[in-house]
Amino acid sequence: MTHPNLLRGKRIIVVDDENDILETIAQLLDMCEIVMARSFEEARELLEKERFDIAILDIMGVDGFSLLNIATKKNVIPVMLTANALKPEYIVKSYNEGAASFLPKEKMEEIAVFLNDVLEARQKGKDPWWRWAWRLASYWRKEFGKDWEHQDQEFWQKLKKL
Repeated sequence: MTHPNLLRGKRIIVVDDENDILETIAQLLDMCEIVMARSFEEARELLEKERFDIAILDIMGVDGFSLLNIATKKNVIPVMLTANALKPEYIVKSYNEGAASFLPKEKMEEIAVFLNDVLEARQKGKDPWWRWAWRLASYWRKEFGKDWEHQDQEFWQKLKKL
């Protein structure tokens, strides 16, 4: 069950070097105020000068992990979105560096659901990844194979227990 009212009116910066991704996210999140940035420099300047509730950050092409660090310091909820960095180690890195979620671009049409999960978790004082493993388990198995969680077992078990 989603709660669109949690997103309504939120100010979100979306950073990606692909215009079609930016436009699609703006359409999917039409209940929000969307600000688009196409480069690291543009995003850094916006994050430093303006207020945002959420930052949706591509990893490749715009130095998403550096932007994650900036967003975290500015108390902006960072969410990683990627197609080219779909690797378990990037999921772990995103979590460890403070991202509130990690989404494959293939699941972009569900972005409002994932962002609502993050906002609901914040309201309830829970870890923002609390529903992430449950929502994406079958996708990751398909993408990485059945044994993908064995590489960093302790981390994946922790995530499943949230």
